[in-house]
Amino acid sequence: PYRMGIVATRREMLATRAADNQTVLVYANAVGAQDGLIYDGGGFIFQNGRLVHEAPRFEERVSAAVVDLDRTRRLRLEHTTWRADCEHHVRRERPVAVIASDGATADVSGLRYPPPAGGSFFLPAPSPPPTDARDDALDDLFEALAMGVESYYTKTGAFRSLGLALSGGRDSMLTLLVAWRAAARILGKAALADPAAAGGLITAFYMPTRHSQAATRGAAHELAAALGVALHTIPLDEAYDREVEAARLMLGGQPPGEMTRQNVQARLRGQRMWNWSNTSGALFLQTGDMSEKAVGYTTIGGDLEGSLSVIANVPKTVVEALLHRLHVRFGFDGIAATLATLPGPELADQQVAERELMPFPILDACLHLYASEKLSPAEVAQALASVCPGYDAEYLSACAERFAALFTQSIYKWVQSPLALHVGSLDLDRERALQMPVVQRTEW
Repeated sequence: PYRMGIVATRREMLATRAADNQTVLVYANAVGAQDGLIYDGGGFIFQNGRLVHEAPRFEERVSAAVVDLDRTRRLRLEHTTWRADCEHHVRRERPVAVIASDGATADVSGLRYPPPAGGSFFLPAPSPPPTDARDDALDDLFEALAMGVESYYTKTGAFRSLGLALSGGRDSMLTLLVAWRAAARILGKAALADPAAAGGLITAFYMPTRHSQAATRGAAHELAAALGVALHTIPLDEAYDREVEAARLMLGGQPPGEMTRQNVQARLRGQRMWNWSNTSGALFLQTGDMSEKAVGYTTIGGDLEGSLSVIANVPKTVVEALLHRLHVRFGFDGIAATLATLPGPELADQQVAERELMPFPILDACLHLYASEKLSPAEVAQALASVCPGYDAEYLSACAERFAALFTQSIYKWVQSPLALHVGSLDLDRERALQMPVVQRTEW
């Protein structure tokens, strides 16, 4: 849904087919999600190439228009090329089977001739100011993700609410906003009557450690309050110290490494969320994004845990763009507070993701060039020079090599991650896209 121009392309293709065949063409698209596949709905009616009706997307409804079939018959007779093609077909091909019906036709005496749009038969109707294609794509993406969560929740029939671990970082804040919109869709008319009802379907947990930052904590509480979401604070330090000590004993007195200490925090959060969701009957939403998943910047048993992965196929730069767009649309101060922080998992003091990985624009460029375009690391480095100007060539080459190594080494994690919503032409589910072996030693 966030690929530019997909709806316009579909509209143009169908209009051409209706004109080529001088017919009335009715197109209806599926709406809703099936597992991770999302269908945006909508539909069109074209008469001899002219758009007669367009149905709204992202909702189930009856949408109809009246079509004058006598007009189509007349246009067929007047269309020289179409008439010549038909005559040629009659002479050269087998006759087309015809099913005749002698039933009464509809009573059209009460129908009124539709007035032309804009009041003129010879000029197009005045159009509203053009919208920003980027904003339209982000709005569609937000609605598609919400519909994916809604469909998974309603079609399984196994859940009573939605829940997530909320850190105040970009990924979990976006997931909370998607859950809020999904809850409004689930509740339908009840949410329209009471906007705060959507937040009541969601429970969030803030589980800080000594490394958690005041800025993200404030952002999480501010957005949860604005959405009417219950946010419970459950500190982790005491449990973290016990687990680190247990790991030390298992290692024969050797203290666990820094990566292990970070993973302990993430796994405690995942375990607590499972314990809560198992008893409460809530749909546990996983909050990780595509870029960090691609390079294994996740913890098995920790932030990779959940029943449904909401933004696992949304790259980090798109997460950032979505949050900016949603701040413009809704004005929530908690979003601005999150965007003012440096992104990081807060599993160590002053931890910044772009310092530990690479700048996100470079990371996402590598993701596209390596995973989607199938370029080699050397080719990725060469492309990065023009795609990401302003960086030293040697640094870009190192980024390309590092991305390729991390990407390949992280595939074993993907196959253990929860079901993810699919919103683009590239995703990290082996069953649907890349079809890559978990164990490999050569370039692909």
